[in-house]
Amino acid sequence: MADDILFEFLHMEMVSHIYTEHTTREDIERERVTCVSVLEGMGFRVGQGLIERFTKDCPTFKDDLDIMKFLCKDFWNGIFRKQIDNLRTNHQGTYVLQDNKFALLTRVSGRTQQLEESSKYLSYTCGLIRGALSNLGVETVVTAEVSSMPSCKFQVVVQKS
Repeated sequence: MADDILFEFLHMEMVSHIYTEHTTREDIERERVTCVSVLEGMGFRVGQGLIERFTKDCPTFKDDLDIMKFLCKDFWNGIFRKQIDNLRTNHQGTYVLQDNKFALLTRVSGRTQQLEESSKYLSYTCGLIRGALSNLGVETVVTAEVSSMPSCKFQVVVQKS
């Protein structure tokens, strides 16, 4: 329990620090994109490292769906202490992961302004997902969407080579 709260506070302080450092400059909208990119990059690197630890004793995966199931159950549970609530796919390389009570949004209010600002709280997690999948050999584009707090959906689109 204490570890969960520490992780949430660390995440909020990290987001706050990145945004405070970059948005004091003149072009706020361009800097907002930079902040999201910085946070996503940090998450990418952490996701790469974490997936190595989670998969060290696992057999190889037979396809992308097996990888996504592992991500939704074991990887998500290892980070957020719960599994993804819903995984959907169109069987053509698009996956939607839904978390109905996303830990990093539970402390954020559900006001309209906060819904618009939610991307800054989700960019790190998008990076975590993309980094983990990248290290497993699956190149993706990951986006997040919040329609009501603290529920969110992560859309993962596999890039076919």
